[in-house]
Amino acid sequence: MVRIAVDLNRCQGYAQCAFLAPEIFALHGEEALLYDPDADEAHRDKLERAAAACPVGAVIVDAVAPDTADASAEAVSRAR
Repeated sequence: MVRIAVDLNRCQGYAQCAFLAPEIFALHGEEALLYDPDADEAHRDKLERAAAACPVGAVIVDAVAPDTADASAEAVSRAR
């Protein structure tokens, strides 16, 4: 599994990600980006190219490792 994050505040709708990895990214309307945050490992090359092609750097591949995310959530739960 490849973890993806998109900074939707930074995204300007250039759609380079949707062009390079249409299996994962799609524009809905003129500006709303839809994407699968947990993509299949088989799409990793396309995703890395899509992230590199984003003119504003809004696409991040492997932003959060699953083990790290679980550990962070557990630490927050204990702190409460």
